[in-house]
Amino acid sequence: MRFARVNGVVIHHTVRGAPDRPAIVFSNSLGTDFRIWDAVASELERDYRLVLYDKRGHGLSEATPAPYALTDHVGDLSALIDHLGLKSASIVGLSVGGLIAQGLAALRPELVERLVLCDTAHKIGSDELWNARIDAVVKSGIASISGQILERWFTPAFRDPANADFIGYTAMLERTTVDGYAGTCAALRDADLTESTRALKIPVLCIVGDQDGSTPPDLVRSTANLVEGARFEIVQDAGHLPCIEQPAATAALIRNFLQH
Repeated sequence: MRFARVNGVVIHHTVRGAPDRPAIVFSNSLGTDFRIWDAVASELERDYRLVLYDKRGHGLSEATPAPYALTDHVGDLSALIDHLGLKSASIVGLSVGGLIAQGLAALRPELVERLVLCDTAHKIGSDELWNARIDAVVKSGIASISGQILERWFTPAFRDPANADFIGYTAMLERTTVDGYAGTCAALRDADLTESTRALKIPVLCIVGDQDGSTPPDLVRSTANLVEGARFEIVQDAGHLPCIEQPAATAALIRNFLQH
C-alpha cells in the first residue's frame, strides 16, 4: 500500500507494471475503490506503467468533510501525478472518474496524452437526482439505496446472490464513507463539462456497457459526439462497470486505442 498527502488530502494508490513503459492512470467510480480495475490491470501491466488510486472519501483515502467539488477531485489527481513524477499519461476514468479525467484534461492538458471515458458523460444526472441521493445517504446510510444502485451497475446475470463477486462489490459500495459518497454526489450534481470537453483536442475513446443503467449508451455517445474524432464503443453483456463484468473486452479496447 502507498499513501501520499497531496492537495491537502491523503490519497491511497498503487503503481503496477513496467516503470519504463507508457503510463496509464485509472480513476474509479462513485462508491468504489481502485480494486474495480484489478482484472483490467492484469491484462495491461506487462506493457504499461499503471497508476490506480482511491479518490478522496473512497477506499483507504482520507474522507474530508462533505460536500466536494469536482475541482477537489481533479486537484487531487493532478497533485498525485506530480507526486509520482509523471510528465504525462493516458487517463482512464469511469463514471465520476470520467468527469475527473475530463476535468484534468481541461485544467492541465500537458499531462493528458489520451482519454478513455468509460460509462460517463460531460454531465450526469440532475440536481433533483443527486439531492435526493445525498438526503437518503445522510439520513439512512448507503445500504438504504444500494439495491437500486446495484441494479444500474450490473446486469441481471451478475446480480445473482450466489455470485460471490456480486456480494463483494455490494460490500465495497455499502462500506464507502458517507462523507465520501455524499460529497462526491455533490460534485456530480454541480459538474457540467460540456464546453470544456467540446474544446478537447486529444484522442478520446468512449466506452459503455450495453446494459448500463446509470449512464446509458445514448448518453455516453452524446459525449463522444462533442469531441472531434472521438471513438465510441459498446461492451456487450455489461452494465455500468464493464471493467468488472467484461474486463478482457474492456482491456482490449483500451489497448487497441492506445496503440493506434
